[in-house]
Amino acid sequence: MKRDELKKILPHREPMLLLDEAEVVDGVAHGRITITGDEFFVQGHFPGNPVVPGVILCEMLAQNCCVLMGDGLSGQENVTPFYTSLDKVRFKHPVRPGDTVELTCQITRHRGPFYFASGEARVGDALCVTAEMSFALMPAE
Repeated sequence: MKRDELKKILPHREPMLLLDEAEVVDGVAHGRITITGDEFFVQGHFPGNPVVPGVILCEMLAQNCCVLMGDGLSGQENVTPFYTSLDKVRFKHPVRPGDTVELTCQITRHRGPFYFASGEARVGDALCVTAEMSFALMPAE
């Protein structure tokens, strides 16, 4: 699914919508975003040596996980996914303008409104970040 379809599932909008496309295959979310260098988060991080911040990479993983929770998000009125934890986050390789980030995430367990997941981001063969995450689907206020 492309951005227009993602907006039917995700509550994020520009400039915080951080996926160009995503699909679910056999319970695994495969997302993709190409970093152009025009994004707000690389403008000052770092001048002359632009690098995507680690927290933004974690947010990309979270949005990719939300694609897996799509039924729960679109099936309930006014529900917002919130991070509840990030664990075992490891940054291995920088992401720079011109890179296409390939994200893979899977839900490892689910209980009530809580979802637990693992994910990774790669640029080509280079592993950039791995993380374990959890989320809660919470009613919007």
